[in-house]
Amino acid sequence: MKKVYSIEEYLEVNHHFKDELEILRDLLLSTQLEETIKWSAPTYMVNNKNLIGLGAFKNHFCLWFFNGVFLKDEQQLLVNAQDGKTKALRQLRFSSVKDINKPIVLSYIKEAIKNQELGLEVKPTRITAKSIVIPEELQSKLKENSALNKAFKALTPGKQREYCEYIETAKRDTTKQSRLDKITPLILNGSGLHDKYKNC
Repeated sequence: MKKVYSIEEYLEVNHHFKDELEILRDLLLSTQLEETIKWSAPTYMVNNKNLIGLGAFKNHFCLWFFNGVFLKDEQQLLVNAQDGKTKALRQLRFSSVKDINKPIVLSYIKEAIKNQELGLEVKPTRITAKSIVIPEELQSKLKENSALNKAFKALTPGKQREYCEYIETAKRDTTKQSRLDKITPLILNGSGLHDKYKNC
Protein backbone atom coordinates (compact mmCIF):
# COMPACT_ATOMS: atom_id res chain seq x y z
CA MET A 1 0.00 0.00 0.00
CA LYS A 2 1.12 3.56 -0.74
CA LYS A 3 2.77 5.36 2.18
CA VAL A 4 0.56 8.14 3.50
CA TYR A 5 1.41 11.10 5.68
CA SER A 6 -1.99 12.56 6.59
CA ILE A 7 -5.52 11.49 7.44
CA GLU A 8 -6.77 13.18 4.28
CA GLU A 9 -4.36 11.13 2.13
CA TYR A 10 -5.48 7.93 3.86
CA LEU A 11 -9.13 8.70 3.13
CA GLU A 12 -8.34 9.40 -0.52
CA VAL A 13 -6.33 6.19 -0.92
CA ASN A 14 -9.28 4.30 0.58
CA HIS A 15 -11.98 6.32 -1.19
CA HIS A 16 -14.18 3.21 -1.58
CA PHE A 17 -14.87 3.46 2.18
CA LYS A 18 -14.24 7.19 2.63
CA ASP A 19 -17.68 8.08 4.05
CA GLU A 20 -17.69 5.08 6.37
CA LEU A 21 -14.19 5.85 7.66
CA GLU A 22 -15.20 9.44 8.33
CA ILE A 23 -18.13 8.24 10.46
CA LEU A 24 -15.76 6.11 12.57
CA ARG A 25 -13.25 8.95 12.70
CA ASP A 26 -15.92 11.34 14.03
CA LEU A 27 -16.76 8.86 16.78
CA LEU A 28 -13.09 8.55 17.74
CA LEU A 29 -12.58 12.32 17.76
CA SER A 30 -15.69 12.83 19.92
CA THR A 31 -13.56 11.46 22.79
CA GLN A 32 -10.23 12.64 24.24
CA LEU A 33 -8.23 10.50 21.81
CA GLU A 34 -5.40 12.18 19.91
CA GLU A 35 -5.15 11.49 16.17
CA THR A 36 -1.91 10.75 14.36
CA ILE A 37 -0.54 8.67 11.47
CA LYS A 38 1.52 5.56 12.25
CA TRP A 39 2.39 2.71 9.90
CA SER A 40 0.67 4.76 7.14
CA ALA A 41 -2.70 4.51 8.91
CA PRO A 42 -4.73 6.71 11.28
CA THR A 43 -3.89 5.85 14.88
CA TYR A 44 -5.59 7.15 18.01
CA MET A 45 -3.73 7.60 21.26
CA VAL A 46 -4.33 8.44 24.90
CA ASN A 47 -1.45 9.47 27.17
CA ASN A 48 0.99 8.73 24.30
CA LYS A 49 -0.17 5.11 24.13
CA ASN A 50 -1.46 3.59 20.88
CA LEU A 51 -5.05 2.63 21.57
CA ILE A 52 -7.05 2.29 18.34
CA GLY A 53 -6.23 2.14 14.65
CA LEU A 54 -8.54 2.95 11.74
CA GLY A 55 -8.18 0.55 8.81
CA ALA A 56 -9.58 -0.10 5.35
CA PHE A 57 -9.17 -3.10 3.11
CA LYS A 58 -10.61 -4.25 -0.19
CA ASN A 59 -13.86 -5.69 1.21
CA HIS A 60 -14.09 -4.31 4.73
CA PHE A 61 -13.04 -1.49 7.05
CA CYS A 62 -12.36 -1.68 10.75
CA LEU A 63 -11.19 -0.37 14.08
CA TRP A 64 -8.11 -2.04 15.55
CA PHE A 65 -8.03 -2.15 19.35
CA PHE A 66 -4.39 -2.57 20.36
CA ASN A 67 -5.39 -4.06 23.72
CA GLY A 68 -8.77 -5.35 22.59
CA VAL A 69 -8.30 -8.60 24.51
CA PHE A 70 -9.39 -6.69 27.63
CA LEU A 71 -12.69 -5.50 26.14
CA LYS A 72 -15.76 -7.28 27.53
CA ASP A 73 -17.17 -7.67 23.98
CA GLU A 74 -20.72 -8.24 25.21
CA GLN A 75 -21.98 -7.92 21.61
CA GLN A 76 -19.54 -10.62 20.40
CA LEU A 77 -18.29 -8.36 17.60
CA LEU A 78 -14.52 -8.51 17.99
CA VAL A 79 -12.34 -10.54 15.63
CA ASN A 80 -8.86 -11.89 16.25
CA ALA A 81 -7.37 -11.38 12.78
CA GLN A 82 -4.58 -13.91 13.41
CA ASP A 83 -5.99 -16.45 15.82
CA GLY A 84 -3.28 -18.21 17.77
CA LYS A 85 -0.70 -15.52 16.97
CA THR A 86 -2.22 -12.22 18.08
CA LYS A 87 -2.39 -11.87 21.86
CA ALA A 88 -3.82 -8.41 22.45
CA LEU A 89 -5.01 -6.99 19.12
CA ARG A 90 -8.71 -7.25 18.28
CA GLN A 91 -10.64 -5.90 15.30
CA LEU A 92 -14.14 -4.45 15.04
CA ARG A 93 -14.94 -5.20 11.39
CA PHE A 94 -17.55 -3.64 9.09
CA SER A 95 -18.52 -4.26 5.46
CA SER A 96 -20.94 -1.35 4.98
CA VAL A 97 -22.26 1.78 6.65
CA LYS A 98 -25.27 -0.26 7.83
CA ASP A 99 -22.94 -2.24 10.11
CA ILE A 100 -22.01 0.86 12.11
CA ASN A 101 -24.14 1.05 15.24
CA LYS A 102 -22.79 4.34 16.60
CA PRO A 103 -23.76 3.90 20.29
CA ILE A 104 -22.26 0.39 20.39
CA VAL A 105 -19.07 1.41 18.58
CA LEU A 106 -18.67 4.40 20.89
CA SER A 107 -19.14 2.16 23.93
CA TYR A 108 -16.25 -0.05 22.73
CA ILE A 109 -14.07 3.03 22.18
CA LYS A 110 -14.85 4.43 25.64
CA GLU A 111 -14.21 1.07 27.30
CA ALA A 112 -10.83 0.87 25.54
CA ILE A 113 -9.95 4.34 26.85
CA LYS A 114 -11.01 3.38 30.37
CA ASN A 115 -8.95 0.18 30.22
CA GLN A 116 -5.89 2.15 29.12
CA GLU A 117 -6.37 4.60 31.99
CA LEU A 118 -6.52 1.58 34.34
CA GLY A 119 -3.21 0.42 32.88
CA LEU A 120 -4.56 -2.74 31.24
CA GLU A 121 -2.16 -3.72 28.47
CA VAL A 122 -0.35 -6.79 27.22
CA LYS A 123 3.37 -6.32 27.71
CA PRO A 124 5.53 -7.46 24.79
CA THR A 125 7.34 -10.72 25.49
CA ARG A 126 11.08 -10.28 25.69
CA ILE A 127 13.00 -12.72 23.53
CA THR A 128 16.05 -14.05 25.32
CA ALA A 129 19.09 -15.57 23.69
CA LYS A 130 18.48 -18.79 25.68
CA SER A 131 15.14 -19.30 23.95
CA ILE A 132 16.73 -19.36 20.48
CA VAL A 133 17.41 -22.77 18.99
CA ILE A 134 19.98 -22.51 16.19
CA PRO A 135 19.44 -25.08 13.39
CA GLU A 136 22.33 -27.48 12.74
CA GLU A 137 22.94 -26.08 9.25
CA LEU A 138 23.36 -22.55 10.59
CA GLN A 139 25.46 -23.77 13.52
CA SER A 140 27.88 -25.45 11.11
CA LYS A 141 28.13 -22.30 9.02
CA LEU A 142 28.81 -20.19 12.13
CA LYS A 143 31.54 -22.59 13.32
CA GLU A 144 33.39 -22.48 10.01
CA ASN A 145 33.12 -18.69 9.61
CA SER A 146 34.31 -16.73 12.65
CA ALA A 147 33.34 -13.34 11.17
CA LEU A 148 29.81 -14.61 10.55
CA ASN A 149 29.64 -16.07 14.07
CA LYS A 150 30.70 -12.74 15.58
CA ALA A 151 28.20 -10.82 13.45
CA PHE A 152 25.38 -13.24 14.35
CA LYS A 153 26.08 -12.89 18.09
CA ALA A 154 25.98 -9.08 17.72
CA LEU A 155 22.40 -9.22 16.35
CA THR A 156 19.41 -8.64 18.59
CA PRO A 157 17.71 -11.82 19.87
CA GLY A 158 14.72 -10.99 17.65
CA LYS A 159 16.86 -10.86 14.49
CA GLN A 160 18.68 -14.04 15.49
CA ARG A 161 15.35 -15.82 15.90
CA GLU A 162 14.11 -14.60 12.47
CA TYR A 163 17.16 -16.15 10.81
CA CYS A 164 16.87 -19.41 12.76
CA GLU A 165 13.19 -19.79 11.88
CA TYR A 166 13.94 -18.95 8.24
CA ILE A 167 16.38 -21.87 8.01
CA GLU A 168 14.32 -24.22 10.18
CA THR A 169 11.15 -23.81 8.10
CA ALA A 170 12.86 -24.87 4.86
CA LYS A 171 11.83 -28.47 4.12
CA ARG A 172 14.57 -29.44 1.65
CA ASP A 173 18.31 -29.40 2.19
CA THR A 174 18.82 -27.51 -1.07
CA THR A 175 16.39 -24.82 0.10
CA LYS A 176 18.19 -24.58 3.45
CA GLN A 177 21.50 -24.13 1.63
CA SER A 178 20.14 -21.44 -0.69
CA ARG A 179 18.65 -19.64 2.31
CA LEU A 180 21.98 -19.83 4.13
CA ASP A 181 23.69 -18.29 1.10
CA LYS A 182 21.07 -15.53 1.02
CA ILE A 183 21.29 -14.58 4.73
CA THR A 184 25.10 -14.71 5.08
CA PRO A 185 25.72 -11.19 3.63
CA LEU A 186 22.72 -9.83 5.59
CA ILE A 187 24.11 -11.14 8.89
CA LEU A 188 27.61 -9.82 8.09
CA ASN A 189 26.00 -6.45 7.40
CA GLY A 190 24.23 -6.49 10.79
CA SER A 191 20.84 -6.48 9.10
CA GLY A 192 17.67 -8.32 10.07
CA LEU A 193 15.93 -10.67 7.67
CA HIS A 194 12.95 -8.34 7.21
CA ASP A 195 14.64 -4.95 7.64
CA LYS A 196 14.02 -3.82 4.07
CA TYR A 197 10.26 -4.26 4.56
CA LYS A 198 10.24 -2.55 7.96
CA ASN A 199 11.81 0.54 6.45
CA CYS A 200 9.29 0.84 3.62
